[in-house]
Amino acid sequence: MNSLKKLALFLTLFFLWGCQSEPQTNNDPSDVERNLVAAIEDFPKLLDRHERIRQGKEWETVQNQYVQNRKAAISGNPEGQLNIALIFMQEARITGEHGHYYPAALQLLDELVDQEINNADLQFRAMAAKAAVLLSQHEFASALQTGLEAVTINPYNAQIYGVLTDAYVEMGNYHKAIEMADKMVAVRPDLRSYARISYLREIHGLYEEAIEAMEMAVEAGYPGLEETSWAQLELGNLYSRYGYADKAKVQYEAILKYRPDYPFAIAAKAQLAFEEKDYQTAEELLKEACSIIPEVGFYEQLAHVYAQTNRTVEKEAILKDIMIMLQEDVESGHNMNLEYANLYIELKTDYKAALQFANRAYEARPNNIDTNRMLARIYAEQGNMQKAKEHLQKATITGSKHPELIELMKAIG
Repeated sequence: MNSLKKLALFLTLFFLWGCQSEPQTNNDPSDVERNLVAAIEDFPKLLDRHERIRQGKEWETVQNQYVQNRKAAISGNPEGQLNIALIFMQEARITGEHGHYYPAALQLLDELVDQEINNADLQFRAMAAKAAVLLSQHEFASALQTGLEAVTINPYNAQIYGVLTDAYVEMGNYHKAIEMADKMVAVRPDLRSYARISYLREIHGLYEEAIEAMEMAVEAGYPGLEETSWAQLELGNLYSRYGYADKAKVQYEAILKYRPDYPFAIAAKAQLAFEEKDYQTAEELLKEACSIIPEVGFYEQLAHVYAQTNRTVEKEAILKDIMIMLQEDVESGHNMNLEYANLYIELKTDYKAALQFANRAYEARPNNIDTNRMLARIYAEQGNMQKAKEHLQKATITGSKHPELIELMKAIG
């Protein structure tokens, strides 16, 4: 019996015990209370945020919402259960505690989806949220299937078209991704829909137009909110990727004005410093970001700093930490094949191991341009130009002008 059903049962027993007209000698109230407390202890926990990302009243609000919805969830209210899952999804993004929050959210959502709830809207929202978690776990095929089931319940919701856009992109069906993004914008032109349009424009080589769409996304957001900060981060990354480092820095500083300790902006500033060969500043900023949340990407950036400054001992030490973090992600249900492939290329220079992981990703989504770009790079490094050209052809099918792809095209010919 799952924990939520246990909780509901204990509450029911407690209520029934209190309604008995005659005291029951075999029902010790202290036993019922102990069982109830034990069941509540089994309920998925809200982890404490690092003090630097509590964002004033925001963290207090989140804690209050958690307590209120937990009370509803353990009393058998599915709306409370769904709201807890949504809180966990948000906290995973903010705190970097993916290994705790995504499995917990998925457990709650699976229980909801599997129930026969006489509420189509609730069923739809649970399925849409589940698809979003599966995307975060890089289970793209499952996310697509869940999203397609959800859209049959409600074809008039923008959120589900965003999920489908992302799933089709990851599966390499870019025509369908554009179709879903167009529907999303038609239903609700907002930060999230503009961001999808931006991503698709970049994929198709229209990076100036992608920047324009992401600027619209930022303008549609409210300063200081996590999703607005994310859009500003993506805008800054677009600027940086296509040669506008000064504009990128402006965006990162703008994020930190409203969310002073937003670790992703701190790490992004570190990347700019790294590219300017200011390794001391890059290291300081990355250590600061790592101290706030356990984001494996920050540790990988720091490893690159150590590699560039010939600090082999520090590099090897942090690589051990990275391998542990990746394994923990895998154990929590996160598909990390491309992340492993990139690690073995960039930091371990082990192309054989990188190829094994990249091929696993390719088996799951052979039409994805990022997967094919990765394979083209690996085969080129191994000197297998025939295979490199084969995957390069697939990687360039959308007309992407990603800098790494352009470099590969020059190298492979």
